[in-house]
Amino acid sequence: MTRDSSSAESIGVSALGFIAADPELLGRFLAITGIEPAQIRQAATEPGFLAGVLDFVLAHEPTLLAFASSSDLDPAAILKARRTLPNGSDDYDRSI
Repeated sequence: MTRDSSSAESIGVSALGFIAADPELLGRFLAITGIEPAQIRQAATEPGFLAGVLDFVLAHEPTLLAFASSSDLDPAAILKARRTLPNGSDDYDRSI
């Protein structure tokens, strides 16, 4: 595991903890993802799950700013972490 991916994973885990600590935010996360509370631990082992957690945070600016502030992170660092995680890249083949 590279330093960047380790750091990105740490940010994803922190974001999951941030979400879990807020009952309203957790409820929204569970509703949007369709994951049951008992499935979170298992889902967290799947490739791309932490990128999905960061997608959730990045999709709502107030949530992004609150997480960034509580984690002492620049919001751009959260986006960079999302792109570093497995299945976190928006890169795709483009045809002309």
